[in-house]
Amino acid sequence: MADQKIPQVTAKRLPLYYRYLEKLHAIGKQRVSSAQLSEALQIDPATIRRDFSYLGELGKKGYGYNVNYLLQFLRDFLKQDEVTNVVLVGVGNLGTALLRYNFYRSHNTKIVAGFDIDSNKVGKEIDGIPIFSIDRFAEVKDLHNVEVAILTVPANVAQQVTDRMVAAGIRGILNFTPARLTAPPSVRIHHIDLTTELQTLIYFLKKFPPEEDRETPSEDHL
Repeated sequence: MADQKIPQVTAKRLPLYYRYLEKLHAIGKQRVSSAQLSEALQIDPATIRRDFSYLGELGKKGYGYNVNYLLQFLRDFLKQDEVTNVVLVGVGNLGTALLRYNFYRSHNTKIVAGFDIDSNKVGKEIDGIPIFSIDRFAEVKDLHNVEVAILTVPANVAQQVTDRMVAAGIRGILNFTPARLTAPPSVRIHHIDLTTELQTLIYFLKKFPPEEDRETPSEDHL
C-alpha cells in the first residue's frame, strides 16, 4: 500500500493530518471523525475521506478514525521514523534563520550543513550546524547521504548553484529564491516565493475580508 501512487495534492495534505493527529494523541483523544478533522484543519470532509481512501480502509462508518491506528499508519507511510538529512546553500539572513529553526518540530528532518562563499562564514557554526565552502558541496553531500537541498542564495546566482547541486547528485530542491529554476526531470523543485505569498494574502484580505465574528477552530471544538 505504501508504494502506491497517490495524487500530489493528497500527498501534500498527509503531513498536515499527521501533525494534527499527534496533537490529538498527546491529549488522549481515541477517535476522530472527518467532520472534526475538517473543522480543525479547514479542509472539506469529503476531501479528507477521499484522501484517506487512497490509503485503504482506515475508518469505519459511524465511528470515524481510530487516532492511534491512523497516526501509526501515517507514520509508517510518511516514513516518520527515518531521519532525512538536508543541506542549506546560502547563509544570508534567511538562510541563518532557517539554520536556527532547523525543523525543530520535526523528528525526521535535519539540516546537517550550510554552504556559502563568504570566507567570514565558512568554518563557523550556527546552532551547531557547520558552514562549509560551496567548493566542498559534493564531498559533504556524499558524507551525509543528502538528496535534498534548501536554496537561499541571491537570485542572480540561483541557476548556477542549482546546476552545481544537480551535478553533485541532489534530487530535491526547496527554492526560496524568486528565480524560476530549470533542472532535469529527475530533480524535483518546490518554489517558496515569500513575496508572492504575502502579496496574495494581502489581495485576498482586501477583496475577500474574513468574517470578523468567525472563530478560529481549536481542539476545544472536538
